[in-house]
Amino acid sequence: MTALPEWMVLPPGGLTAADYEALPEEVCRSLEIVDGAIVVAPAPRRVHQIFARRLANVLEEATTDEWAVATDVDLRLRDLPLLNRRPGLVVFSSSLDEDAVLRPQHCLLVVEVMSPGSVTADQTDKPAEYAGARIPHFWRVEGLDGREPSLFRYRLDPTTRAYASAGVDTGKVTVTEPFEVTVDLPALL
Repeated sequence: MTALPEWMVLPPGGLTAADYEALPEEVCRSLEIVDGAIVVAPAPRRVHQIFARRLANVLEEATTDEWAVATDVDLRLRDLPLLNRRPGLVVFSSSLDEDAVLRPQHCLLVVEVMSPGSVTADQTDKPAEYAGARIPHFWRVEGLDGREPSLFRYRLDPTTRAYASAGVDTGKVTVTEPFEVTVDLPALL
């Protein structure tokens, strides 16, 4: 029987922000922390990574200098208990210092590219967490498994702190929120 790596043995109160930050970067790349518990996520398939990178490039071209776009980055939603996600991509304030922890108040848009192993998290858990953290816009991409890719867009309702549908798109789509951009979904595959 193989013993768990030392970093996977949780302290009684769960992993803290300090514990997480002490982990090696290569370990953090494959983890999310939910209520102090470690959730190991396998590396996304190539099609997922290529699609996310190409979408990030399109969004980066469409945004102003006020915004930056990053893929595969830590997003700290809460410190206690620690809630740390790694969205497919994030559009965030370009004024954020390079060494600063990315937090919800820095984010304009979070995008999740759904994989077979992340259906429940991407459709249910993460949208609720992002809305609860008041991130104004959330997009989810489905259909990279041979179907036509679909873009599910959501806008935060600040009174309910829940996302309301802003549309579901396939093919080539032009949106005006959170900024104007045209995305040719099939071309990103």
